[in-house]
Amino acid sequence: MRTVLIAILLCWIVLSVRAQRAPQGPLSKERYTAEKLGYQLAWEDQFNGTSLDTTKWRVRGVGKRRLDWVSASAVKVKNGCLHLMALRQGDSLLSGAVGTQGLFMSRYGYYECRARVQRSSGVWGAFWIQSAKISAGEDPALFGAEIDIMECFKKLGKDIVSHNVHWAYGPHQQSTHGMQSHLKGVGKGFHLFALEWLPDRYIFYVDGYKFYEVTKGISQIDEYMILSMEFPGEKSEIARTRFPDAFVVDWVKYYKK
Repeated sequence: MRTVLIAILLCWIVLSVRAQRAPQGPLSKERYTAEKLGYQLAWEDQFNGTSLDTTKWRVRGVGKRRLDWVSASAVKVKNGCLHLMALRQGDSLLSGAVGTQGLFMSRYGYYECRARVQRSSGVWGAFWIQSAKISAGEDPALFGAEIDIMECFKKLGKDIVSHNVHWAYGPHQQSTHGMQSHLKGVGKGFHLFALEWLPDRYIFYVDGYKFYEVTKGISQIDEYMILSMEFPGEKSEIARTRFPDAFVVDWVKYYKK
């Protein structure tokens, strides 16, 4: 019993340090779709062709990020998918990221992508929404929030994806802390990752299953979508990363009522 209690305590400490909640399964067995919830398709990108549709996306944040450099050379469109790469070129680490800022902004609705997460730990794929005003004030209703629809940290487990909400960028930044969804098989193949953004709450879905409802940090302003391959800040964290790696996105859709 003593050994079990020590193990539980150590697990709790690790999760606390990582600002992640303990993983949980779906809230119910019901599977949802945007249409079932009363939404209609308003915007989409199927990533057809051989290059990024620059009427919908721009390569985001080119330059130094953490360990990596965001580069257009790490953004590929091929075989009907967007590939956001994690690359090692000599002594340099390159990552890909795209966003709709200045091209498409929205407020409330159902946001969804079909994607395959990266193979290895260290780096992680992400689908998120961002406010252009998030650093200008602390009230999320007025200045918006960062809504992490999906991030996949494989160091937390191969069948886990995380969700989060951050607001009030600056010395008083606040967060819901990482909410972990456990779904068998989510670390392989293509899956659906979605957010329902309502005036009073956020609801996070994986493969149509509802996992979390959040009533804090609710943005009431237009925001833009981002898809990215992320690197950590410490070299030790990418010791088990296999290069090249990729976050592969089949499509992104936005629905509204």
